[in-house]
Amino acid sequence: FHSEALPGALPRKQNSPQRPPYGLYPELLSGAAFTVPRAKNRYAWFYRIRPSVQHSPTKASAWEPLAHPTWVSPPFQHPCPPVQFRFQPVPAAASSVDFVDGTVTLAANGNPTAQDGCGANAYAMSASMSARGRFLRHADADVLILPQEGALEVRTEFGDLLVEPQEMVLVQRGTTFQVNLAEGVSSARGYFLENFGDFFVIPELGPIGISGGLAHPRHFLAPEAKFDDLEGSFELVSKFLGRLWRAPLERSPLDVVAWYGNLAPVKYDMRLFAAVNTVTYDHPDPSINTVMSSYTSTPGLANVDFVIFPPRWVAAEGTFRPPWFHRNVMSEFMGLLHGSYDAKPDSFKPGASSIHNRFVPHGPDGAAVKAGTEVDTTRPERYSGTLAFMWETRLPWHPTEHALATLNDVAYPECWNTVERRFDPSAAPAA
Repeated sequence: FHSEALPGALPRKQNSPQRPPYGLYPELLSGAAFTVPRAKNRYAWFYRIRPSVQHSPTKASAWEPLAHPTWVSPPFQHPCPPVQFRFQPVPAAASSVDFVDGTVTLAANGNPTAQDGCGANAYAMSASMSARGRFLRHADADVLILPQEGALEVRTEFGDLLVEPQEMVLVQRGTTFQVNLAEGVSSARGYFLENFGDFFVIPELGPIGISGGLAHPRHFLAPEAKFDDLEGSFELVSKFLGRLWRAPLERSPLDVVAWYGNLAPVKYDMRLFAAVNTVTYDHPDPSINTVMSSYTSTPGLANVDFVIFPPRWVAAEGTFRPPWFHRNVMSEFMGLLHGSYDAKPDSFKPGASSIHNRFVPHGPDGAAVKAGTEVDTTRPERYSGTLAFMWETRLPWHPTEHALATLNDVAYPECWNTVERRFDPSAAPAA
């Protein structure tokens, strides 16, 4: 990726010329250790009006802790029972609540200081961060935002991205950015993930081949360079070592005139995902719907997989088409961005979330079992008007005290009470 807001602002022959074009300052944003293999190295070169040292406080005392009752980081000490969880959507935001103030951590795992695990959050906002001159720099995590209601304008050092519901935006750790309501939008809600682990990558396709299938690299869009040259009263919020901090700024930090590199934020339209499914019997594991993964050092083992369940055709014959009953070593956080979800068609609402942790049994409810048993599987069926997602992790999700106290649907495990006993020892299958 590369972009320039002024012609010739991006040096063509070297990274750090003695006299850069337009009197800009070269600056390296290094997202990986210098010596990691080239295929995994992440970086960006900025050419900016002022170096970012002038977009940070000049003394430690200028930083003050930002007390936040609902945006918290693991590890947590309160108990987490091995039960199925469901959380109601976060309430609509009161007036003048921006993305930072409207964040609610629902669950998390790992440790941001150790760069392991992730945090699952929801947000509800009624104001743009720009209304308070506020910017955010997350030093602990890559931030994956999934709007559910209301389009967002995400401004970054690299440029701006308009992100609508059913699209996602990924902002890499260390990048300064701002989340605003898009033009004409008065409020917004959605989900966002803090990925404390390794960078997200799109999965290898193996025998699927390179021609198509899943998320295609060409559909991930980076912003075009755009810069501010503003002085005034601003605020920088930083998430560092699991804590929130804030400090005053005298200038807008979004003053990058040109950039190049592979650490840029990207957006992706999930409606472009090329779903792959069986055309004979049974259905593949949900990993076939992976958009991106953050892997660990163990081959095939993810710190977190980002999986979606988009509109698609289901053609399996003689097969129970909804998800089967299962217990997994991986732990699942599910959310619903649009429509309904086939395993819980009547009770799982957009904006809600559920957690099924390591080896905790789960599966379709009674209504889904009945429908999946009676449907005519000689006819293909189109799942339309839906977009669910899953953040599947190797570490159990630990719900926050706030989510357990205010959003927890304690009756959720009872949804399986409607699954009928149908065992009949006299009904032997035909030879």
